[in-house]
This record gives sequence, structure tokens and C-alpha cells, in this order.
Amino acid sequence: MTPTATASDSEPRTDPDPLVVGGREFRSRLLVGTGKYASNEEMVAAIRASGAECVTVSVRRVDLDRTRDEAILHHLDPDEYFLLPNTAGCYTADEAVRYARLGRATGFTDFVKLEVIGDQETLLPDPQATIEAARVLADEGFKVMAYTNDDLVTALRLEDAGCAAVMPLASPIGSGLGVVNPHFIRQIKRRLAVPVIVDAGVGTASDACYAMEQGVDGVLLNSAIAGADDPVRMARAMRLAVEAGRAAWRAGRMPVRGVAVPSSPDHGMLD
Repeated sequence: MTPTATASDSEPRTDPDPLVVGGREFRSRLLVGTGKYASNEEMVAAIRASGAECVTVSVRRVDLDRTRDEAILHHLDPDEYFLLPNTAGCYTADEAVRYARLGRATGFTDFVKLEVIGDQETLLPDPQATIEAARVLADEGFKVMAYTNDDLVTALRLEDAGCAAVMPLASPIGSGLGVVNPHFIRQIKRRLAVPVIVDAGVGTASDACYAMEQGVDGVLLNSAIAGADDPVRMARAMRLAVEAGRAAWRAGRMPVRGVAVPSSPDHGMLD
């Protein structure tokens, strides 16, 4: 059965505090990918259910011919979604720069999600190569959104290199482990002026909510939706989770205490 999204899934929403990256405004703070879906129809239904406006596509892995029905890009209307090319699958700075340039040459915008993998087993980013590629691309006018480890020093170097956003991982790509080091994520957000978007490792809605509760500006995920038993239902859950986490962070949580504190006053009680 072909998955369907409800009418409300694609209705525009008003965000009083939108996400702004590289001068572009997004109402949704959830960004999603396009890989691992059982069909293009399921992918489109899930993306619509997520409410995401920004959708990433791998320049190296997708068919860039939009006229082919089986190609992912044939099913993603650039008037409906902001298509963000990424350099997934690149293992050197030179590779990443080459594919970023290819994406721009084939009709994408100046935005690019920069990924340079340093280890094939863990798929962890290569900090040095990522910084090197970021400098080159930023100098060429790209608005670089850089995927990186949850390391403050690397995040600061990427900001210095001219990145429009820094994207620390919650945990390794596709692991579903959630936010492993929330303290480091909070430190990165506290120190950087550019948007901080958690990317990779989110497994379910509570992970997305928890990531947003750290004060970050957004969450990017793919496997958690595409790998769910019901991707469309999970996409809706992720949409709500990101909104809830953002609202909770803005509200300011109660202090964490090591002892119990009564929720009702202990004075004026009846004898």
C-alpha cells in the first residue's frame, strides 16, 4: 500500500523564532535526508509528514538527472523543498570539494552539507580534512554546513573557517544511539555564534527531543525515519519531538536536585 500524508502535514506553519542559516530562513528546525527508503513514494510521504523544508541529497550517490522517474530528484520539487546537496561518501578534502562544486554546477544552490569521513568502520568525520575543505569552499562562496565530531575545538575551527552552520554528531551515523555526550553538545552551542544542528545518531523521537532540549538550533536525521517500521508515522513523531524539545528549552527546565522536594507548600496545612 502506498503511504500517504495527511493534508495538515504539508500546511505551512508560523514559527515565531525561525531557523536562519546563511541568510536563509526555515520555519521547521527538522532537516531530513533521502536515503534508505523502500520506494520514492514512501520517501515523499515521510518527508511531507516530517514538515521539513530542508532535504539533503548526496551528490555522489543520487542520479542528478531530474527527468528520470526512478531518480530521487524527480520526486522532490525544488519549489516545495530546499534541496541541500551533501558530500556523503567522500574520504578526502579534495573529493569533498570536487563534489560540492559538481552539485553547484548541476543546479543546486551555494549551500552544501560538508562531510569528510575519516574512518570507514566507524564513519566518524575527519576533523582536519573537514576544516581544510570548509576553508576552500567558504572562500569560493559556498555556505558550508559542516558535519563534525562532538568536539568543541573542531567546531570552533570550522566556524573560523567560514562555515554557515556546524553540525556535530549525536552519535555515529546510523547507530540510533541518540545524544551520547550532551555536555559537549551544550558547550559547542554555547561557544559558537553560527547555528548548531545535531546530525547523525538520532534513533527515535525522544532522541530528537532530547537533542533540542540542549539548546541546539535544529536536528538533521535520516535513518531513524527511513528505517522505522512505519516511516510516515515516525516522521510525524520526529516533527512533534523537535517542536517539543525546542519549546521545552525555551521554557527553561526546573533545576535537577539530588533530594526530593514537595510539590505542594508545607505551610498552611490542615491539622
